[in-house]
Amino acid sequence: MPRPLSGLPPAKPIMLKERSSMVFLQYGEIDVIDGAFVLVNKKRIRTQIPIGSVACIMLETGTRITHEAVKVAANVGCLLLWVADGGGRLYSAGQPGGARADRLLYQAKLALDDAARLKVVKAMYAMRFGEPAPARRSIEQLRGIEGARVRAMYKNIAKRFGMTWNKRSYDPKDWSTADPINRALSTATASLYGLCEAGILAAGYSPAIGFIHTGKPRSFVFDVADLFKFETVVPTAFRVVSKYAGDVDRRVRMACRDDFRKHRLLKRIIPTIEEMLNAGGVEKPKAPPESVGPAFEDSEGIGDVGHRN
Repeated sequence: MPRPLSGLPPAKPIMLKERSSMVFLQYGEIDVIDGAFVLVNKKRIRTQIPIGSVACIMLETGTRITHEAVKVAANVGCLLLWVADGGGRLYSAGQPGGARADRLLYQAKLALDDAARLKVVKAMYAMRFGEPAPARRSIEQLRGIEGARVRAMYKNIAKRFGMTWNKRSYDPKDWSTADPINRALSTATASLYGLCEAGILAAGYSPAIGFIHTGKPRSFVFDVADLFKFETVVPTAFRVVSKYAGDVDRRVRMACRDDFRKHRLLKRIIPTIEEMLNAGGVEKPKAPPESVGPAFEDSEGIGDVGHRN
């Protein structure tokens, strides 16, 4: 159990659906001072961050963070992401909760069973496009159909905002060289990925075990984010670029924050994950009879099942 800070009771995580979406921090040192999670700039001005009520924090260029601050973030279940300016690239991620063994085994069992995995992918297709997936199609064939529809959706959204769309294109090593709309899309999707990863961890699953995307540390993050992308961040990115010529990154981040609140995204992520996995039709694994229980019981928490108490 975490020790109280400065005589305060131990920090307890609140449910993900009750939190604010995210905060971007830049140019300062993040520390815990007088029991408060704060960003201290070069003028020694403190900005207090309500760490327990935020789903994830994006740490941009020029930030340093202390061990105590990382520990507090983990205790309250706030995901820390080390990103480039505007969130265009992800360098590293802290794990505030973690995959519970029972849910991790359930997720892995679904991913390793070809029939169950196909059912999950078909459920994701139906949730994304609002219609059943074509019958008698493999995952590879569904991926091809999905790709064609996604390209068409980009064109339609661009047309709605009076813009010309060529393709999704940027240099991962220097994304600032991309055109404004691709930069805006990179910033917007980075925000969505952070939020989805926080939801996955809070629910007790692994970000790495995906069903359509595989082989990456955030494969499942991409799977989940794709279910919300074209109703949230993609139209938002096009709308911002169509209205403003400068300061696109900041405007997109603020617009995404408002959009996440409008669509009540934090309330929808975990139920959506449960719905898509339940489509696999696999019973959740039970502990083997010879297994040994915990040496001591944790106190009852008020956070999601994947949060540390």
